[in-house]
Amino acid sequence: MKEEDDEPRRVRFYGVHDLAAGWYSPRVAEIAVEFDPENPPTNIVDVLELHNVQQYLEHGSIPSTHTDEERHRLVALVPQIRSAVARFFTGIDSSNFAAIVAEVDYEYHRDLLDLLGRNKVFARCKSEIALQSLKAAGVHLGELLASRSLVQAYDTELRDELLVSPRGAEYLVRKYLEKDARGEVHLPRSFTSMDARILLARYIDADEANLNYVRLIATARDNAQAGIDAKLRLRAKRRSEVLNAEIFARNEGYKTGSEVSISDVQDEPIVLEVDTSDGSVWRYTYGGRWLEDTIDNPSILNNFQHLFEFGDRQVLLTLPSYPAGLGVMERTVGLTGNAEYKVGSAFRTVNSRSMVQTLMYRQFLESHDIDLEQVISWFCGTYLLEEFGISEFSFIPSAGGSSYLQKVRHLFAEMESLANQFGLFVENGELDRDLLTIGADQIRYKEIPSLLKGKYVYPSEGSEIASILNLLFSDQSTLTYIDETLRADNAARLLLENQLTYTDFHHYQKASVDHLNKLGVLQDTGARVQFVSGEQLLILAALFNTQAANYYHLSEAGRAEADSMAEKGWVVRRSSLLTVAEGDYFNYFLNMVGFSNGPNLRNRYLHGVQAGGENDDAHFKAYVVALRLTVAFVIKMNDDLCLSEAESSDSEG
Repeated sequence: MKEEDDEPRRVRFYGVHDLAAGWYSPRVAEIAVEFDPENPPTNIVDVLELHNVQQYLEHGSIPSTHTDEERHRLVALVPQIRSAVARFFTGIDSSNFAAIVAEVDYEYHRDLLDLLGRNKVFARCKSEIALQSLKAAGVHLGELLASRSLVQAYDTELRDELLVSPRGAEYLVRKYLEKDARGEVHLPRSFTSMDARILLARYIDADEANLNYVRLIATARDNAQAGIDAKLRLRAKRRSEVLNAEIFARNEGYKTGSEVSISDVQDEPIVLEVDTSDGSVWRYTYGGRWLEDTIDNPSILNNFQHLFEFGDRQVLLTLPSYPAGLGVMERTVGLTGNAEYKVGSAFRTVNSRSMVQTLMYRQFLESHDIDLEQVISWFCGTYLLEEFGISEFSFIPSAGGSSYLQKVRHLFAEMESLANQFGLFVENGELDRDLLTIGADQIRYKEIPSLLKGKYVYPSEGSEIASILNLLFSDQSTLTYIDETLRADNAARLLLENQLTYTDFHHYQKASVDHLNKLGVLQDTGARVQFVSGEQLLILAALFNTQAANYYHLSEAGRAEADSMAEKGWVVRRSSLLTVAEGDYFNYFLNMVGFSNGPNLRNRYLHGVQAGGENDDAHFKAYVVALRLTVAFVIKMNDDLCLSEAESSDSEG
């Protein structure tokens, strides 16, 4: 008697490009050869497997050991197999439904429901028999809702199934709120928006409520169809705070964050120490002598850009949440809302660091009777006039003695005014104050224009650039590991730090190396596999790490590489003051444009909708955020103006 493990694995069609296709192909051919149209299988599981075999045959997934004649003969069986499967399912009705579906295991549930619907079985079977039998066979509610035919056939019964348990709300969240949700969710036509609201409200208060789902409801946009409005979101927000507190009460957690300090004896501008003794704490110590020697207005803004690293070498902001900063678990585990700004530990670290840097530096400057808002005012008034001959720009600092509530409201208004001023200046070549006072719509940060044509280089939608970036920089690339002595976080680092020959790579890796060689990214000199161009590599790294490269910060050779990449269809150039990712960062903090889970600070403060009972200290954090955003915007403005002037000088020369 055979053990269960000795039984051949049933064929499942996951897609012609799935790795399982090659593994299944011998059994696909075996079943096809044995298929007899005059004596088709009568067991439901055999029929379902035959249906999967049919799909492989339709895509020509047959072992290469077969001759062309044999392959054609097997593919020619497809219509007969399809007919045999259909005949089996047309014979199912209320009298035999329960007995037939009882034999089907989980792996074939989706195929079972698909074929039942396709062959009108639900129309022939009473709902009480079909639904009870499917549940007895282990088909869960999510699988039932994935079948459009079943939901249409048993409309009111499925509505009742949804409402009977609060966990039915999770399917609503998956349908309306979750980004890249697995599987479709079809709702009964009789299921109303009021039903949805009642179900979500019950779920929020239920003991079995999952914090991830409650958070998605709390950060969702209003959705009348899903029954979500401000009241429900507030209810979910309060519940998520309770659930979150319960989790921390049960777990000690992991200590992480950033600390900053000033040393009076340190010669270096900055010293970084990472303390892993009790978690992961990044300690930044700044030299007091350096800070004392750089308290003039230009140096103060330069310190934000270079010392505090608000911008990288291409003056792309380091502050946004970039996909490259998400770890494997952050990318794959948990739920992401369809309008959510996705953040991970890297973003939280940078966010925490930049906040304490801004706070520390503000306090240091105040000890020298310097107001950071006054420095920004100097930039807009004196610096722009003296450096670029631009007049009429203005930035009015907060009044002395104002509360932080007043300060933050004022600062957000001034930052938005500054953004409008720059946009009008770029569009008209000058700043007309009368035009500014006519009134402007809420600023859209991703649409603020630049003085430079084609300022940013972005990866195109093509598959070639996606494969290059994935192979070189992804932690999931097949080229990151050769052995314990030859490994790195990504393939680019592995190639740069080691003199690897083509023969060093494993057989399964060589196809990827060949691909990069063919595209002109790598070259095999015989002595080493190396990058064709350092300039090209810098651009590719920027495209992966910050989702863009600044064309005008590239060398002449770098610009030539960017132009060549554009000709190949790898990249496109577009112009704006901020990159798309930088614009998303501003929108995340300031408004509801694009994202539903941000603090919405601009709208909250300019519309006067702060929570009641907040004291002035509660507004201090928002004020520091406003300072950080304003300084970051000034850095981007200055870079645009400097690059524009340099390009004009070069063209005149």
